[in-house]
Amino acid sequence: MEKGRRRAVVAVLCLVLLFVAVGGPLLYWRFRQPSDLQVAPSLTMESWTAVPPDAHHSNTDLFRYKDSFLLVHATSPYHFASKKCRLVIRASADGRQWKKQAEIAVPGEDVRDPKFALIDGKLFLYFLNNAKFEPKPYTTSYCVSEDGINWTAPRQLANKGWLFWRPQTPDAKTFYVPAYWWEHGKATLFKSTDGIEWTEVGPIYSGDTIDETDAVFRPDGTLVMTGRLEMNPNYWGYGPQGHTLIGISSPPYTEWSLSRSYETRLDGPCLFQIGERTFAVGRRHVGGAKHMGSCWGRKRTSLYLVRPERLVFLSDLPSNGDTAYAGVVVNERNVLISYYSSPRNRDFFWLMGMFSNTAIEMAEVRIDSLNDLADARLAKL
Repeated sequence: MEKGRRRAVVAVLCLVLLFVAVGGPLLYWRFRQPSDLQVAPSLTMESWTAVPPDAHHSNTDLFRYKDSFLLVHATSPYHFASKKCRLVIRASADGRQWKKQAEIAVPGEDVRDPKFALIDGKLFLYFLNNAKFEPKPYTTSYCVSEDGINWTAPRQLANKGWLFWRPQTPDAKTFYVPAYWWEHGKATLFKSTDGIEWTEVGPIYSGDTIDETDAVFRPDGTLVMTGRLEMNPNYWGYGPQGHTLIGISSPPYTEWSLSRSYETRLDGPCLFQIGERTFAVGRRHVGGAKHMGSCWGRKRTSLYLVRPERLVFLSDLPSNGDTAYAGVVVNERNVLISYYSSPRNRDFFWLMGMFSNTAIEMAEVRIDSLNDLADARLAKL
């Protein structure tokens, strides 16, 4: 009897120690307040939640269509692949009140990284098909709509294995899109006039585990791109050499002038142009190379100025945990930005955010204050 009691006591103590060892750190991170959130005080910005954290919402894009804003995002149980994942399209007159318009899913598969484009008078939605739990998309699909509400059934592009990012056009006739290979390690530029048949323009870069690549046109017709260079990270995503590739190309966009920026590894890049300046929204890895890409590190959604030779950090947006993958609409006075984030008043490490609910957030930034901030940052270089 006495021996049995001792075993019971030992078992209880072991459970208590296990709770303290595992539950203690989790509780700490669960209620940890944000730190190292670098929102520039001079930036005139308003932010709000567009979609509450009632699921794991992620991978946004934002588009101005007719008289409305269109928002698309993925909704899933968690960051990793799920057959329950679907793309949700919402519309708003002011960017604040959103009404669901449609849902798109591929039976038996995960879908992610949606991007809008208006090509030849038709509204396209491109997205990536994924069949593995650890996200590794294998090709690009698309749907077409005449009104943003009714969409055709998903169809895969003929360019098998290429993962398209965000189509852009210098003339509203020919569209260009950077794409990366499903096994990573090479990025290529494609073009199209109808949004369905895409032909290869030429390679952008090969090597360094390059993947997510975005591009935007400058007023003079040159094309500016950034590419996420993984640099062969370990199992937990950590790769201290990870950084961002920057490229500039002139017509016919077959040759690129390349440079490297070690400011961050710009995950989920969204480039946008204001006058002569190129800006980007993407993921900042808190701590830089010390925690670059690690799922145990902390992340932010941040604004950058894209220079030919480097990225210049401007400001964080209110964000933490699993976050970034923005969409942008620029008007005369403001930049409207969609992105996703773990709860604002917490500071989850990335892996914790991956398995937690996230919200779709919006930020509206005054263009004059953004330019003033860029001037101030450049003056300090």
